[in-house]
Amino acid sequence: MTRLTQIALVAVTLLGLLVQTARAADERPNIIFIMADDLGYAELGSYGQTKIRTPHLDRLAAEGMRMTQYYSGAPVCAPARCVLMTGKHLGHSYVRDNSEVGTWESFQGQIPLPAEEKTVAEALKEAGYATGAFGKWGLGRVGSSGDPLNQGFDRFFGYNCQRHAHNYYPRYLIDDREQRPLEGNGRGLTGEQYAPQLIADELLKFLRANHERPFFIYYPTVIPHLALQVPEEDLAGYRGQWDETPYKGRSYLPHPTPRAAYAAMITFMDRQVGRILAALDELGVAENTLVIFTSDNGTTMLKPQVDYEFFESVGPLRGLKGSVYEGGLRVPLIARWPGKIPAGTVSDHQAVHYDVLATLAEVAGAEVPAGTDGISFLPALLGQSEQQKEHEYLFWDFGGYGGQIAVRMGDWKGVKRNLRKKPDAPLELYNLAEDIGEENNVAAEHPEVAARIEAIVLEARDVPEVKKFRFGRYRE
Repeated sequence: MTRLTQIALVAVTLLGLLVQTARAADERPNIIFIMADDLGYAELGSYGQTKIRTPHLDRLAAEGMRMTQYYSGAPVCAPARCVLMTGKHLGHSYVRDNSEVGTWESFQGQIPLPAEEKTVAEALKEAGYATGAFGKWGLGRVGSSGDPLNQGFDRFFGYNCQRHAHNYYPRYLIDDREQRPLEGNGRGLTGEQYAPQLIADELLKFLRANHERPFFIYYPTVIPHLALQVPEEDLAGYRGQWDETPYKGRSYLPHPTPRAAYAAMITFMDRQVGRILAALDELGVAENTLVIFTSDNGTTMLKPQVDYEFFESVGPLRGLKGSVYEGGLRVPLIARWPGKIPAGTVSDHQAVHYDVLATLAEVAGAEVPAGTDGISFLPALLGQSEQQKEHEYLFWDFGGYGGQIAVRMGDWKGVKRNLRKKPDAPLELYNLAEDIGEENNVAAEHPEVAARIEAIVLEARDVPEVKKFRFGRYRE
């Protein structure tokens, strides 16, 4: 064999290895993470809802896993998104409450993520994933350090400001870093271009354009957050089913049939999930795609618009959006990964938004940034409970609604409220195994448990960089 032949054989071997490596990289699982906005724990059929139709999400649950003890990272929008993106709980998170930039109608967004924060999108992008975000961002305006295109996303379409997302017929949406005008819309109750439809359409374009390489799609849909707005053809599916008290408008736009509108919005969202699942089947990538669905927090507390008692939106749980009781924090989580996640299964593993970064990094073979608080719940999803690590406790340090702290430690739940006015407010203690509705404060009967949770409160809280998020007492 001549030296030239040897070199040629080596070259062919190396080329073959490179092709195999590239093919292996391309076969890494795709990830679609869908997060509803203000969807309650019991507002899906698979979680017991009987009035609102969610057939596609129910199918997702039948083909995958439901988690029954999964939690948001915060009971309102911006901090929940910060916790999700950075993998840090509220005691370490940069954003610990909603905080607006500029005047209310300027739509300059919320306080931006600092440049040094590393998001799940950055971790996956570094691992070779195409990354796209479609929906409501809430972590910084265009051009800021928190701009999604500065935080690991290749593509963004939707609302980068939460206040702007209070109307679904806006005059424009953010298309990467530009404003895309929406002709026929005037921020009224109706218009010619329904933003949630446009957002889902752009997501599907991204999916089709990137399906031959590993992709991460983050879909923080704006539904069912108020205002009550839904296309007429969707509303027709519920109109006349129930007695209605028209909402005449105050905090959001009025609507003549609020119950029908709210149910129709959730069913519209469900249909977009169905479109995504159909596209995965059509493109032949469903078997290699992990789809996760959850919510950013519990159902809104604005009862004249969302009749949470009528829909039994949070089931037996206490509290709603803005509260660190279970109804404000416990949310549905459904995951499907054909051939990997056992179909039709249910997990009671305790997990939380700040576990998502670690989980998706493990799925993608990406590096978990230093200084995060999460534990991957991939073993639980795969049905490998014996390999699943557990948190000693889950933690929430929420600056809103008077200043609230919550700790979940096994079956125990500790809650402290009104800490802005009363830094030494007493701890409430509940045993969730016996008292899912958090009705019976048993702190006096279990002083040793209460003392341990009080110690956790001090050990888990760092002083926030942003002064307005500070409240209560910090360790010295």
